[in-house]
Parts: sequence; structure tokens; C-alpha cells
Amino acid sequence: MASASPRHVVFLLVFCAVAVCRAQPPRQRLPVESYSYVSFQRGDPSVSSLLFRGDAGINNGALQVTPDSRNLNNFLSNKSGSVLLPHPFALWRRLDGAGERPAASGNGTTGGDQGQRVTVVSFNSTFSMNVFYDNESRPGEGLTFVVAPSTDGPPPGSHGGFLGLTNATMEASPAMNRFVAVEFDTFRQPGGYDPDDNHVGLDIGTVVSNKTAPLAGLNITIATNGTAPANYTVWIEYNGAARRIAVYMGIRGKPKPASPVLASPLDLSKHVPEQAYLGFTASTGVSFELNCILDWSLTIETFPADKKSKGWVVLVAVVVPVAAIAVAAAAFFLARMLRARRSMDRRRQERLEHTLTNLPGMPKEFAYEKLRKATKNFDDRLRLGRGGYGMVYKGVLPADDGRPEATTEVAVKMFTRDDAKCVDDFVKEVDIINRLRHRNIVPLIGWCYKKGQLLLVYEYMPNGSLDQHLFRRGVHEQRPVLSWESRYAIVADVAAGLHYVHHEYGPMVLHRDIKASNVLLDASFRARLGDFGLARVLDLDRNSFTDLGVAGTRGYIAPEYSVGHKATRQTDVFAFGVLVLEVVTGRYALLGDPACPLLSDWVWRMHGRGALLGAVDQSLGTDGFDAGDATRLLLLGLACSNPNPGDRPTMLEVLQILSRSAPPPEVPQFKPSFVWPPEGGAHYDLIDIDAITSGSLAGASSAASARATQDTASGGFPPPTAPNSADDYFPALSSGR
Repeated sequence: MASASPRHVVFLLVFCAVAVCRAQPPRQRLPVESYSYVSFQRGDPSVSSLLFRGDAGINNGALQVTPDSRNLNNFLSNKSGSVLLPHPFALWRRLDGAGERPAASGNGTTGGDQGQRVTVVSFNSTFSMNVFYDNESRPGEGLTFVVAPSTDGPPPGSHGGFLGLTNATMEASPAMNRFVAVEFDTFRQPGGYDPDDNHVGLDIGTVVSNKTAPLAGLNITIATNGTAPANYTVWIEYNGAARRIAVYMGIRGKPKPASPVLASPLDLSKHVPEQAYLGFTASTGVSFELNCILDWSLTIETFPADKKSKGWVVLVAVVVPVAAIAVAAAAFFLARMLRARRSMDRRRQERLEHTLTNLPGMPKEFAYEKLRKATKNFDDRLRLGRGGYGMVYKGVLPADDGRPEATTEVAVKMFTRDDAKCVDDFVKEVDIINRLRHRNIVPLIGWCYKKGQLLLVYEYMPNGSLDQHLFRRGVHEQRPVLSWESRYAIVADVAAGLHYVHHEYGPMVLHRDIKASNVLLDASFRARLGDFGLARVLDLDRNSFTDLGVAGTRGYIAPEYSVGHKATRQTDVFAFGVLVLEVVTGRYALLGDPACPLLSDWVWRMHGRGALLGAVDQSLGTDGFDAGDATRLLLLGLACSNPNPGDRPTMLEVLQILSRSAPPPEVPQFKPSFVWPPEGGAHYDLIDIDAITSGSLAGASSAASARATQDTASGGFPPPTAPNSADDYFPALSSGR
């Protein structure tokens, strides 16, 4: 064989050197981080650190990726939310061919142009989910496990088929949307890209799935109802070396199936940023469902710290003065806080605008500066009152055409609590009061939201609230005594307003905080019912509302409500009865007398002695009232405040008595004993049980939970023991506003 030329020898040596360099021994596997959530409890710091965006929250030990309130359907429909782990993960890394790189059997490294390689991590995500809907409705829309590019949360308009991932604008340019999601879709979209309303899909930058897998043939139904409830466990396994994803799904509590429901090639380095977030998104549309995550565990490979960067950090720490570092750090954190605050305000503004825009007959939106000028920068001298929500100020709005004689006097209600609960109270009050149109309901004029400040604008009532005229304390001491004719008319006006919200307006509204300070008087001393901050609107098929705590004001709360936490028309009638007694007697509902703490007890004692008219307000004098009408009102007040709800009159009967078309009610001489459970037993619907056993906030805090997320529903609700005396009602009550 001919000897090799020098050129061939050199070529052979270079080839061997490159081969040796390429044949480096494999290094250790990448380190692995693990996260585990057996359940999601509010007080758990690891749960509190999760990033909740849009309409997501925590309830009943589960992540509620979309709302779970059941008492108002419009708070369930057209919602979107997301829950993400609080820090990003390095999912892939590009390395120079000449430099050091982690090489392992558990992660993938691919070659590229100009000697670049990309390493992609592997991860396993396992979670259990509960997707629940009403028997009489259809589910919608779906839930996803997402690899997200940022913590911005669901974009505006991402409800319905957009699954909290995109909106109509973003769908026009999928390549710009740097996310990957595994969708669990329960609603077939009219565009034809969904195979059915029960499938798993792989979404890359768009909700039009790259690959789908129908589940009907596998005996899996994502959305279930009370007829056949089921929770499912999902295993998502991503192999960074093979660039492949596999999704397994089965009944919760059973082993992982042998075969995946969906498997597909997937190179995350081509579709998501190097640093990305992991978590869940969900949405509802006109059809809605509860999208709950019951537990979650995640294991994921992580890249070791870059050694070359450590020397740079040390060098900077030595060279840069300590003072400069402190200033830079303070500026950084201040900027982060301001940016986070602006982002939170923007999302809250978008949520409020979306909610209020969809209200029927949307109230007018006022500019903040206009209301600030109208109230003279919220001058304390113009303050009309205050409560647990905040304060109310008098304002004067200029006419749109600038005419000075056409100004409008308004009452501006300022919500001073800056939290999500305050926003919920604001939206609920607007939603309720904006529906009501009655001469005895204080009309809502408009609203305002700017930089975290929530404001409601009501028609101004020149004569203030009823309590200022009845009790005449402090600055109101010089007010004249309220005449008997005005008192009788005020009672009739409040009764008409309460009858409207109970029986005339559909669906029914429970006020839950009827008291003298919430009755406002216009220029003609006509009474109007106000402050619907604790009110609740009930579905047409319901007649009660149950929550964890007790809403209202002590002295006006019916005994069965304090025991069973179930508000009904009868509990509003009880508060109305106490109000009637206050109007006639001029005394507070709570007398401050340990021997007789309740006004109704004192009036009942006068009735038992045959001296009922002795309870009439002495400031009226002996000739300042009509004895027959006074007897009528006192007996009506006692009948309405009867301890037992079945013995109270309805508001229709109340109107007949006040119009004198029916005789005064027959009232026993001595106050009846409170009987628990009420006559016929204490009945609680499944939804009531869920409401009480859920993690909803107490008192006026939030609507009841829609459904339990446990595998089986609760078996029953054992009511608390009834109190033995009026004193025992009070310790568990939350004070009113």
C-alpha cells in the first residue's frame, strides 16, 4: 500500500483530535427540584405564594382556577383565571460548543449551526382535578396545564373558548404567543377545530390544538355532575432528551394507565422562552363549570449555577461601593413594587370595566377628578356617614352644559378597604342596586375606579338617615321631633321597598341589613331603602342564602339566622319588625339594659302588662299620635319580630295591615319561646351544606361555594344548639356597617 501523504496525515490527526474532544465522558444527571401540594389551604405559606391571576382563587382546600360562587350565575359565566408557581424555571439553555456544558442521560442536547447546542430539561407534573357542572346545564369551557412566558395572567377577553390563554387578537398571530399548554376541553367550538366536547389537546401558541385526543372511547368524561361525579388524576411527562410529551389520565386514586391518552413530539426550546412559568389556566363561557385542582406534584430538572458568573459577582461586590449597591437595590425593589401595583390596578380596572359593562342598563362612569372636585377633595365637613365599607360624602356635580342653576347634589360612597374582597363588595352592590327601580329604593347614578379607589355615586337624600331623626344624638340633637304622620308614612315606605325586592323584582333580593341608618329620607321625608352592600340576589329556584358567618347588625338579626346562618325573607321581616318598634318608641334596638337587652323584649313586657301604648315615644306627647295607629304599628312590630319565623307575617300581609285594609295582627301577651329547629324541621339544600362547609369568608365576606370538591358530597348539616336566651345570640354575630 502506498505511504500516506503529509496532507493525509495532518487531516487524520485533526479528525482524531476532534473525535476525542467530542467523546467526552458523560457527566452526572441534572439536579432535580420537587414541589408537592396535597391540598391547598389558605393559611399555608407555600400556597399563599402561588400567583393567582384573573378570577382564580382558593376555596374548600382546592385551587379554583375560575370562580366557584353559586348564588349568582353571572359571577360564574365568561370568566378566566390562572394559577402559577411564583418563580420561573430555566427550561432550556443554549451552550457554545467550545465551552463546558452539562451532559446527561436524563436531559437532551442537540447540535446546531456554528457549534451551538441546546439542552432541554425533563419534568413530570401530576395533578388531580374536579370539573363540575349543574345537572340542568351544559359544561364549558375547559382547563389547561400551561408553560407560560410570563406572570401577566389571562389577557382581556380570554374567557370562553380561549381558555385563559389568548384572545381574538392574539389568535391572529400564534407565532408571537410563546406558550405551550395541555388542554382539557369540555366545549366544542363552532369553528370546527375541536373534535368534540370531551378531549385532550396540545396547544402551541394558539387554542387551535396541534394534536387532539377524544376521550369518549376511553370511558373518561372530563366534566361531571351530581349524577355521576368523578375526579381524575393527570400525569404529564415531558422528556427533554427525546423532545416528547405524553399525557396519561385516569380515575383519582387508581394507578397510572399503561398507555397515554395523548403523545406527541415537542421541542420546548422552539416554542417557549428560556425562562418560563408552570401552572394552570381555565375559562368559562355562557356555559360554565367549576375548574378545581385538588392536588399537585411537580419534579423538574434544573441547570447548575453558571460558574463563570460567580467571579463576576465577586468582582462587582469588591469594586462597587456598598452605598451604591444599597441605592441600586432600593431603586430596584421600589420599581418592582410600583410596577406590580400598576399591574394589579390595571387588571382590577379591566375586571371592573368588563363586569360593569355587561350589567343591564350599565350605570354611568364618572371621572375621579370630577368627583374629587364635587366633594371638595373629600372634605370631612361634607362627610355624611361612615361604616365598615368606608365613608359617604356629599357632592355637587356641575351640569354638562355648564349652567350653574342645573347642578346635581349627590352622595359619594368611598370604599376605603383596598383588597380583593372590597372589589367583590363593590361589584355586588353595583350589580344589585343597578337592577332595582322603585320609588322607595335609593337610586344609583354611577361609579368610578381609579388607582385602587372605588366610588359609588347615589342620589343625595337631603334629610339624611332615619336614625338621625329618631334618636337625635350629637350634632342631630337640635332636630325637631319626627311627627307621627311622618313616622307612619316612613314605615309604609320601607315596607313597600322591601316588598318590591322580596316579591315584585325577579329574582328575589335579600337585603340582610335593614336598620334605621340604612333608611334615607328625601326632601319630602319619603323613605328610601339604601345600602345594599350585604344584599344577595337569589336564583329563581331558590328562597334562601347560606354562608359561613352572620351578616347584619346586632339587635336586628333573627334568632334562626344566628343559629343556622340561613337568610330568608323571614329574616328580613324580623329586622323590619325591630325597625318598626324603633320608629314608634324612639328607642334603640339594643337597650343596654342587662335585664332586658332587646327592644322587642321590652315592648312585649309592656304588652303583657296591658300598657302597650306606654311604649310610644314620650317626646310625641299624649296628643301627638293616633292611638289606634300606634297600637297597629306596635302589634305589627311584635308580630314581625316573633322569634319563630313561621309566625311572622309576609310583606304582602304587612302592606295590607299598614294600608288599614286588614286588622292588626293578633299577638300573644307574652313573648313566645324560640324553637329550634323551626316548625317542620331545618331544611338545607346541598348547596347550603356546601356553602357552610366551604372556605368562604364569614359574614358579609363572600358568596357561598358552588359545589364541594371532595369525591363525595357531605351527608348532612348538623345545626348548632339553639341559644337559651337573647344574650346568647350575640357572641357569634358580626357587627353591621
